[in-house]
Amino acid sequence: MLVAATFIGAATLFTTGSVSAADGPLTLSPLLAEAEQDRIEAIERAMPSTVCVFVPGGGGGGSGVLISPDGYALTNFHVSSPAGNYMRCGLSDGNIYDAVIVGIDPVGDLALIRLLGRDDFPYATLADSQKANAGDWCMVIGNPFLLASNLQPTVTWGILSGVNRYQYPSGTLLEYADCLQTDASINPGNSGGPLYDAEGRLLGIVGRASFEKRGRVNVGVGYAISINQAKNFLGYLHSGRIVDHATLGATVATDEDGGVRVSNILESSDAYRRGLRYSAEIIEIDGRVVHTANDVQNVIATLPSGWRVKLVYRYEGDTVETLVRLMSVHGQDELLEKMAGAMPPPPPREAPKKDKDEEKQEEDDGDDAGPETAEGDVPAAVLAVYEERRGFANYFANQQQQNEFIESLRKQFPNGDAGHTVTWSIQGKTSKDEKVFIYVSDDRLSMVVGDTPIEPVTKSDLYESVEARSFAGAIPALDAWRRMLDKGPKKFGETIYWGTMPLAGERPLRDCVVGSDGEFEIRWLSHPENKQVECIEVFADRDEDPAELWIHRDSDDADAAPTRLEIRYGVDSIFEMTIDSWDVLENESSDDDDDNAKDAGKPAQQGQAEKQG
Repeated sequence: MLVAATFIGAATLFTTGSVSAADGPLTLSPLLAEAEQDRIEAIERAMPSTVCVFVPGGGGGGSGVLISPDGYALTNFHVSSPAGNYMRCGLSDGNIYDAVIVGIDPVGDLALIRLLGRDDFPYATLADSQKANAGDWCMVIGNPFLLASNLQPTVTWGILSGVNRYQYPSGTLLEYADCLQTDASINPGNSGGPLYDAEGRLLGIVGRASFEKRGRVNVGVGYAISINQAKNFLGYLHSGRIVDHATLGATVATDEDGGVRVSNILESSDAYRRGLRYSAEIIEIDGRVVHTANDVQNVIATLPSGWRVKLVYRYEGDTVETLVRLMSVHGQDELLEKMAGAMPPPPPREAPKKDKDEEKQEEDDGDDAGPETAEGDVPAAVLAVYEERRGFANYFANQQQQNEFIESLRKQFPNGDAGHTVTWSIQGKTSKDEKVFIYVSDDRLSMVVGDTPIEPVTKSDLYESVEARSFAGAIPALDAWRRMLDKGPKKFGETIYWGTMPLAGERPLRDCVVGSDGEFEIRWLSHPENKQVECIEVFADRDEDPAELWIHRDSDDADAAPTRLEIRYGVDSIFEMTIDSWDVLENESSDDDDDNAKDAGKPAQQGQAEKQG
């Protein structure tokens, strides 16, 4: 509508014949005036969410964009990296805010920061960048050449010159896949800032531009990371981690006759386990049709490592629809090493000036005074929400997510408070009407299906049940779930909030928490809205399928009880039971073990009432 209005208005204006002073003041076509007003209003809607980023100490800066009222903002990794953990950010309202680093994606050149001091920041509306087309009007708002010293950002207007572009990385970092190209003027300092559509919705994060060889002068070819890619990584960035991108574990080539075929594949990849082989034709990845090797890279490079996505391929005449767990481009140490090599040294920061009494005191203290702290110029508000830890941009952010996870988990069960050791007694039947009894406590784990009893004694027994793809893989999943409720993330084992990912390739993205339990890696996947645990994955071997315990409910309500349990390995469902009762029995002390055994099969409230009486 805006494009049409502009051209129609212009045509009307320039076909009215000659204009003289006697004709009176020139009147614009109503369509042209309406188009101009629409553009002004879109800029006014968009500008308040634009962030001008400044590195303390005068070490540079760039741009960013607010995406939530509590201050979370996106920018580029190459904008945040010179600043380290602390930045100063200005908004068009004239105010300056301290900001802390949250998460980093050095491969995709993204960073999540958080502006502090408010919980009602203006923020951008996120568009669907897959619906953008070449020729659409767009605008870039930011801080080119750090001109926004008065905190009034620069606006440039243009069109999308291309979509689904690919810009090669520097080594394996700063890769721009499936990105948007624009002729709206982009210059140094615009990096990290927003690319908006004509309505003022956020289409992407500006990051790269093509410049003349003789200097950094814009030539009308700039690139933005698509907001859809940023959406894929938001959960990972909120985890506070330094995150990696995905790889299929296979290389591909465009076929001369059309289509894209596998040219090589790792036998350790999940894609290989799902039957993908040399010369297979890949048709779809994560719901997107691919025709060339460039298409494949454009899709895969916008996905986080560890995601499980849908894959459709054709091999030996058969079309296969399956799910594939994506591998990481780097090992963690490799990623940290490459990232460190790509980061510039932090800018020098002036030490606070000292009065004569302080200088005299240091002379008197001599060597006992100790080294100066580098934290002296970092605001207390930033230090309060920042914690350094290897592999993390900000471990404090991860701890917050862990706390939210255990709080929501404990609301889903009676006696879910910390330190309330419980026994679970679960009864039901299979689809073949076989009775099922599962008993999970600190000193006893057992499962009986029909006439088949399973009672693992050691961790090795549990490990073997998962390796053997047995329905007894439900036992370590339920036991880990029960003990997480009791102990919490800090005492369960090495536990981190991983981020968000699809569940069996389906959206919405689920929250994922990962915990180490001896030789097992346990993953809890929870619905983002009701916070109910929907699936628990138990990995005995990273190169094998985990045991997946699926928890089904008849309602989406937050307090809905489980009605069915299912065990899957890979894409195969091997066991399912309908739940008749799920009794939660509190263990008050070791002397109560016999009472708990007697209470098995009674409702939780009944067993507790008898003990209180």
